[in-house]
Amino acid sequence: MNALNNILKYNILLASKSPRRRELLKTLRIPFHCISLGGIDENYPEDMSRSEVPLYLANKKSDAYIKDIKDDELLITADTLVIKDNKIFGKPRNTEEAFEMLRELSGGIHKVITGVCITTTTQRTSFSSTTEVKFGDLTDDEINYYIENFTPLDKAGAYGIQEWIGSVAVEWIKGSFYNVMGLPVHRLYKELKNF
Repeated sequence: MNALNNILKYNILLASKSPRRRELLKTLRIPFHCISLGGIDENYPEDMSRSEVPLYLANKKSDAYIKDIKDDELLITADTLVIKDNKIFGKPRNTEEAFEMLRELSGGIHKVITGVCITTTTQRTSFSSTTEVKFGDLTDDEINYYIENFTPLDKAGAYGIQEWIGSVAVEWIKGSFYNVMGLPVHRLYKELKNF
């Protein structure tokens, strides 16, 4: 794959616990390893524009790993958040919070923003990708069914678009489907080619 020859000279590291990010990066057919430090502070300045938070956190994650990466390694970090009415919906702490998030997202339009950072010991580039998602109205029974039968607690906004709720709730999306899953692979591929 000539387009990625310059990247393939690196040992690529994906700093993520997300099974969806791993799955999506695999679609690019480039070898990589997953690493995870855990315990990275994900606070951000309160006065920061909500749309800038995912990119800020992706860079913050990169900063946490940079001292440990070697010259032949390329690190990918990412952070995905759901934003509606200037409110951030991260991962819910429990099923009650998941229910409230989905109730708030029901019947409206929200944005899913993923910040991505690509880092080596000598270079860094970062970008964010935004997708608009329109949810139809969800009943309490539908929300409870989803929470009881799927795993909303490890997902920003308490939902996975690739799961049952994506089929029954999503009326339309504007932007990258894969971004909503957690990694805008089309844009990542372009950035890796140009890195």
